[in-house]
This record gives sequence, C-alpha cells and structure tokens, in this order.
Amino acid sequence: MDDNFTITANFSATPEAIYDAWLSTDGHTGMTGSPAKVDGRVGGDFTAWDGYIWGKFLELEPARRILQAWRTTEFPEDAEDSRVEVILESAGKGTKMTIHHSLIPEGQADDYKLGWKDFYFKPMRAYFE
Repeated sequence: MDDNFTITANFSATPEAIYDAWLSTDGHTGMTGSPAKVDGRVGGDFTAWDGYIWGKFLELEPARRILQAWRTTEFPEDAEDSRVEVILESAGKGTKMTIHHSLIPEGQADDYKLGWKDFYFKPMRAYFE
C-alpha cells in the first residue's frame, strides 16, 4: 500500500518568489542550502540535495502550482515515482505553501514528512526571511 500526506507552511516571500526559486538551479540551491540542478519547465528534470532527490516536472501553473514525479535513493528499484504537488497561495504579505506527497513507498512517509520540514521548510524560512 502506498503512503501519502499533506503538510503546510507559511513564508514571508511571495508565491512568485517561491515558485521562481523552486524552478531554478540557483534558487533551489539557495533556498535549501544544498546542491540542486533544475530544468524548470514541464518535462524538465531536477535533482536536489546533491542527487538524493530526483524527478521530473509534470505540470506547472506559474506562482500557483508545481507537480513533480519525485523519488529518492531510498526508493525500492521497482517502486513507481511518488508525486509531489506544491500549492502556493497568497496569505497576507506572504505565502501559504501546501505540499501533497503521494504514492510514497510503504513505510517511508514519516521520514519524508520530517524531511520536508527539516530540509525544506527550515532553510527556506532562513532564505526568504
């Protein structure tokens, strides 16, 4: 059985700033503090956290939504890619970001949920604030 979860975080940056950073090599590297390579277009590939994470952009709605095929070096070889959907919504002077992470290999969801908080949300707050 596949696992999934939804988490949210608020940032003082605009949806446009977060979207643009997520979809560029320099921005993604800067906001996470770890090497990334990003071809920020539909069908474009990405790697993050020095190759630990990789995938492809499936759908993009500027400053609103990013849908990725997503996996890590911890996925079983025969596992399908998981899906990461990033929703960006204006919230006051900042952004509410919601991440829906689905199709996660069984038993790995808790680790990835913590990973989003520790390796994305924390460094992103420092980068954008």
